[in-house]
Amino acid sequence: MITKKRKVANTKVDANKAYSLKEASTLVKEVNTTKFDSSVDLHIKLGVDPKKADQAIRGTVSLPHGTGKTKKVLVLCTPDKEAEAKAAGADFVGLDEFITKIEGGWTDIDVIVATPSVMPKIGKLGKVLGPRNLMPNPKTGTVTNDVTGAINDLKGGKIAFKVDKVGIIHASIGRVSFAPEKIAENSQELINAIIKLKPSSSKGTYLRGVSMASTMSPGIAIDTKSVQN
Repeated sequence: MITKKRKVANTKVDANKAYSLKEASTLVKEVNTTKFDSSVDLHIKLGVDPKKADQAIRGTVSLPHGTGKTKKVLVLCTPDKEAEAKAAGADFVGLDEFITKIEGGWTDIDVIVATPSVMPKIGKLGKVLGPRNLMPNPKTGTVTNDVTGAINDLKGGKIAFKVDKVGIIHASIGRVSFAPEKIAENSQELINAIIKLKPSSSKGTYLRGVSMASTMSPGIAIDTKSVQN
């Protein structure tokens, strides 16, 4: 059943129109129907075959205005790195006790940072962490000896993204409480990062579709030409 608020929101979005990024960033605030500070998400359809290793797009980007959400960070490390991790602002720090907790199903964190030396111990957690996109990975900067730098990046608005099995990247780029300019600038930063990762083996149109939506709001199609500098 569609609520009255959603019906009104649907009338404000022209399903046959592709909006500029600036227009979409204003409209997404107007059509939000939740009482809480909803997430604003981008959904980006790419002309790639994710089954091919060189086209399985993934990376990180630091959003200029952050995500509006404070991430809960777990650092898995040896005892000599624990003090540094705590000083940098990690929410949880340790190793064996957290491996045991995760094996039991605990995943009350947003991101895990691990030092390279402990990765052999963490490998067995793949079945739990993999589906939740929590597995530390050198490509996303979450496997590193620079624990302080990683935590600062993550707390400051660095996000990881990767293409799913049907060629779409889904990413949260802010909250509806953000000014339209901040929503647009964060969105453009993510799109620029994805464009830079275009594989040479990808033929045809790379950026096939971009849409923006807040939690439970209608999707807003964005003109792909307006976001390609």
